[in-house]
Amino acid sequence: MSELDIVRDLAKQVLIIPIINGFYDSSLWDRAQRLVRNVENICKLPELGKAGSQIDMFSLITATYFNDAGLVCNLKAGYSPDKFDNNGDDLLDDCRKIVEEKLSRFVGQAKIDTINKIIADSYSRSAIMTEAIILSDARNLDDMGTTGVFSELKRYVAGGKGVSDAVNIWKRKVDYGYWQARLKESFRIEPVRRLAEKRLLAVETFMNQLQLENAAADFE
Repeated sequence: MSELDIVRDLAKQVLIIPIINGFYDSSLWDRAQRLVRNVENICKLPELGKAGSQIDMFSLITATYFNDAGLVCNLKAGYSPDKFDNNGDDLLDDCRKIVEEKLSRFVGQAKIDTINKIIADSYSRSAIMTEAIILSDARNLDDMGTTGVFSELKRYVAGGKGVSDAVNIWKRKVDYGYWQARLKESFRIEPVRRLAEKRLLAVETFMNQLQLENAAADFE
């Protein structure tokens, strides 16, 4: 078993959360695997140039698997997933502790420090680490398309919201220029920004249809 196989198994143990009566919430684990796929494809982009050959792939992939680990403590404590993001100081501190606890038997401290730095820096707009920039773009890309809408709808349901709430929240974001601001400010790698724009167009079609059906306007 390779080191990354071990990392993958450890992340899976952390991110699949027992709920009740033998049921599990696997959404964080599912997202981690999706982010890893994003990261792997971003690393293949020719635009990375020389930086691509210098990427610490082990630390980057490991950071990606454990990126949402800080949320686990809150979810296990019974907090609603619609109230949390993973970039608060407390959540990043929880994430750091989990990385150290789970990886210390298999990975040296210097490498663990690098992994935690990638995760923390990926939430900073002034990040200069290539690995942190890649993780940030991979995570923001996941927020932009239908995967992002799926995650938002899941949080709305957990928070007791309905379709009308989802439609109204989406409309407010559009009116405030939220998504255009995200496209402009959240990406450092241009091909990823362009892909995010395509995904946003696709999800706009979905949300417009949801709004149409919710208002029964398609009867017209």
